[in-house]
Amino acid sequence: MTNTMMNTRGIAPKALVVAAALVMAGCASGPQANPNDPFEPYNRSMTTFNDKVDDVVLKPVATAYRDVTPSFLRTGVTNFFSNLGDAWSFVNNLLQFEGLAAYESLVRFNVNTVFGLGGVFDVASEMDIDRHKQDFGLTLGRWGVPTGPYLVLPLLGPSTVRDTAALPVDSYGNLLREVDPVSARNSLYALRIVDKRAGLLGAGSVLETAALDKYSFTRDAFLQYRSQQASGGRLQDDDGYDSNAGQLPREDE
Repeated sequence: MTNTMMNTRGIAPKALVVAAALVMAGCASGPQANPNDPFEPYNRSMTTFNDKVDDVVLKPVATAYRDVTPSFLRTGVTNFFSNLGDAWSFVNNLLQFEGLAAYESLVRFNVNTVFGLGGVFDVASEMDIDRHKQDFGLTLGRWGVPTGPYLVLPLLGPSTVRDTAALPVDSYGNLLREVDPVSARNSLYALRIVDKRAGLLGAGSVLETAALDKYSFTRDAFLQYRSQQASGGRLQDDDGYDSNAGQLPREDE
């Protein structure tokens, strides 16, 4: 798997912005001790394993998918899965008492499902209805659970202890689990993974060419991205990471 499986519309624009910002900021030094990464030896080993799997399996498949599939079809696939994500974002925004965000997430899902042919066309964005992407990890943070240390998961890639604990709930909230038969469900899961990886091929090029430690770059970009999500699109601090990002006492919205 890739090190930066961040599910956003298109080719992970926020992740690319964060990556570009880090490059421009001159973060071209070697690995440095990070208090948010006490499991670094394990994380580096797991990153190496994930990279090898990605190089052998996922990246070639994603590259072939990008090369043989017309752009408009890839966009439709991305829109479809993003629309399913809006349903779960509605639930999490509701749990966070974010009324407007929950309302817009629900409207987005309904509009795109009905008028966008199941979400293949992003009609809601054309109507200037904002996407408010949330997951249960961010909901836990909203209610006071700290992120905990950075953690690289087998195949899934970058995470944190809090986000890892939230994975079972996020999995339960994934509408794909309702698809029958199982063969169709698994095919959709595989397509979603390939679509995500294809969308990150450009970000991978940035990582490969940047004159810095790839592991540290990915870690810092991921933590900064999650902090940005938790703060409604605004970065929490100069270091790009707040261990309590998203908690109610620190609300800045």
